[in-house]
Amino acid sequence: MSPLNVGIVGTGIFAKDMHLPCYQAYPDRFRVAAANNRTKSKAENFAKLAGIPENKVYDTVDEVFQDKDIDFVDAMLPVQYNLDIVKKAIAAKKPILLEKPIAANLKQARELVHVAESSDVPVGIAENWLYLEVLEEAHKHIGKIGPILAFTHNSTGPFVSSNKYLATTWRQNPEHIGGFLSDGGVHQMGLAASLVGEFETVSALTRQVREQSGTDDIVFSTVSIKNSDVIGTFTYGSAFGATDKSVYLKIYGRNGSLLVDLSDKAHPVVKVRVGGTQETAGSEEVYPVKTDGTAGVKAEFLNFHETVSKKDKHLFKGSPRVTFHHLAVIAAFLDSSAKKGSPVKVEEP
Repeated sequence: MSPLNVGIVGTGIFAKDMHLPCYQAYPDRFRVAAANNRTKSKAENFAKLAGIPENKVYDTVDEVFQDKDIDFVDAMLPVQYNLDIVKKAIAAKKPILLEKPIAANLKQARELVHVAESSDVPVGIAENWLYLEVLEEAHKHIGKIGPILAFTHNSTGPFVSSNKYLATTWRQNPEHIGGFLSDGGVHQMGLAASLVGEFETVSALTRQVREQSGTDDIVFSTVSIKNSDVIGTFTYGSAFGATDKSVYLKIYGRNGSLLVDLSDKAHPVVKVRVGGTQETAGSEEVYPVKTDGTAGVKAEFLNFHETVSKKDKHLFKGSPRVTFHHLAVIAAFLDSSAKKGSPVKVEEP
């Protein structure tokens, strides 16, 4: 099979630093074949890196969709534009992969879900944490700990003033709800929901610690899980002073516990303790996890390749419906905080 021709819309930091190298790692499956950016010089510079001919550097998004050689579009735009570009993609019958979160707010996200589900054109949201290698390892062992009772999710760390992503204007002046809380928080939700299930209600308090964040940037919450008695806590934010970077999900079961630890992202690990009581507890089982260093992006692209090649939109993990939930939880955090921590039900698409 010939490689799929990819049209890149939005040629910024992540396009150059992650997407392009990941596509180039699979020359038998992908060929980056066209580019567009609202600042054409940026698209031209990207084209030189990607080996895209000058006549495939387009002035408008519409020209990318009109290119008959393009098999799918990879759009890395500020998320407030996701809904409009999905409509263009479906009109042109071009599969499209979008950057997360799904949209700027739940109204847009809900419409995007309905538009996407009304068409056979594959629409994927690039939440690459759905493809983390630790998830696969955790799924192998989670049955050992018996029925899940509770969990603690924690992703906290110090503020990094030199963060190149934070420096982008659309993040410093976010039009999407939650700013960094949704930008990174949907990744955390992908990890948590994949293992403990979708959130049903939340009681949360959020705060803005850093002016550069543009809006609230930390959340501490308690949650309940849909269709179960599972309860837990969810804490997220990297706006603090000096502290260790800590990213983990600990799941408590009736017959043991499981820890997914991503604090050292180069060397993630899954740890399991089996036993119904302290007296019957076995030795800790430790499972180091090898990664490819792309935080799931390569696996995500391979999943979208399969989705487009087989013309089956249901094959892609990061569907609009799945990723709607992740943004809806962030919206519920903010709503609950505005109500001084009162419980809020997570909205449905």
